[in-house]
Amino acid sequence: MSDRAAGVKGGFAERRGGDHRGHGGGHGGWRHENRHDIGTAPCSVGRMRIAVISDTHDRYPPGLPALLRGADEIWHLGDVCAPETLAELVPSGVPLQVVRGNCDDWPAWPLTLDLRRGGVVFHLVHIPPRRAPAGVKVLLHGHTHVPADVVDEAGVRRLNPGSVSLPRAGVRSFAWLNVDAGHFRWTPVELREGV
Repeated sequence: MSDRAAGVKGGFAERRGGDHRGHGGGHGGWRHENRHDIGTAPCSVGRMRIAVISDTHDRYPPGLPALLRGADEIWHLGDVCAPETLAELVPSGVPLQVVRGNCDDWPAWPLTLDLRRGGVVFHLVHIPPRRAPAGVKVLLHGHTHVPADVVDEAGVRRLNPGSVSLPRAGVRSFAWLNVDAGHFRWTPVELREGV
């Protein structure tokens, strides 16, 4: 196992040179609870460009890491499978948030995260619940491998970036989440052949 992969298993401390900002809600590495309190990134007050990916299942298109280089932060919505995948995929120095999916065997990864960015609170989870937790207005999830942007009957906006490796909608995809001053824009990105 490479040093970078070992850093993933150890909560990214080795790979990130001891910088834990953005990992596990900003509390010094991965916490071991199943739900995290609201975490804020150092740049969460200003504009942020967040790459949201899900369902890599140990693979991703070879051109994806280059596309992620413009991210201020990366959120993975579960089913990473092997943590080494993240070490290869995530550009060095870019903060990463990850929630555990049903195919992940890493109990240190939380089942959910609540993150405040640019004045907006986002609830991250792999398997979408039938009902969003109380107070949640924006829920990001994976699991279905199908990109989605819908508002449910309770008024919760549900966002899914799709899958970068095993799409069920016919196209591999991820999404950009641009956040600024209490507003956000969700932009799905289709990964065509050759990416």
